[in-house]
Amino acid sequence: MEIIDFHAHIYPEKIASKATAATGDFYKISPAHTGTGEELLSAGRKAGITRYVILPVATRADQVRNINTFIYDEAEKHKEFYGFGTIHPDCENKAEEVQFIIDSGLHGIKLHPDTQQFNTDDKRLYEVFDMIKGKLPVLIHCGDKRFDYSHPRRLKKIIRDFPRLQVIAAHLGGWSLFDEAYELLRDTDCFLDISSTMMFLPPEKVEKFIHGYGADRILFGTDFPLWDPVSEVDSFRKLHLSTDEAMKIASLNALQILEG
Repeated sequence: MEIIDFHAHIYPEKIASKATAATGDFYKISPAHTGTGEELLSAGRKAGITRYVILPVATRADQVRNINTFIYDEAEKHKEFYGFGTIHPDCENKAEEVQFIIDSGLHGIKLHPDTQQFNTDDKRLYEVFDMIKGKLPVLIHCGDKRFDYSHPRRLKKIIRDFPRLQVIAAHLGGWSLFDEAYELLRDTDCFLDISSTMMFLPPEKVEKFIHGYGADRILFGTDFPLWDPVSEVDSFRKLHLSTDEAMKIASLNALQILEG
């Protein structure tokens, strides 16, 4: 069974330790890895992962182009990587940055409302959603009981306002708000990844959400470098899923999004 990691992060080698530590501090955890591309490939091979969706986040508008160029370069260097771009609502030239993402052949856009400090349904991003609907997916971090930025109700508004936009809700649609997210999002058509969920929920709860949302909508993800790919794959394999469900979540749904 091929496994595609739909939720991974990497950083330039010179800042990887600092960037990963900052993320660990934000979530009050100790990251499993440093966060370079080579380290991801090495850890992923041990887990049996063959391909990776790389998700960047710009916490300032002036970082956007440099980060997108870095992701593009890494994807060119490593055939295993599907790069997503980043955008920030404070960018004065959002249309130009989105066009750069499209022209570069990046496969989508990642948003993290909590660390970027904007609401998921911030109207400043509607221009971005309008540009990429029908062209590129957007993967959005969802849920954090400490903040309201990424509450799943805000994601539901985006899904309603942009019916042609392919939306992927990270962390089963609501990290630390899993049940609330389920009630809000189960009747939508968004995809959801299971990164940063299996260590916070009992297996039977993860299985309930997968069956409730439908395996056709679920994507495997590790949230590297926060968690170890070997442990994440092991937890996934232990879930009580049919072979068909497991294959869809491990790779087939991902390929539907990435390659059509």
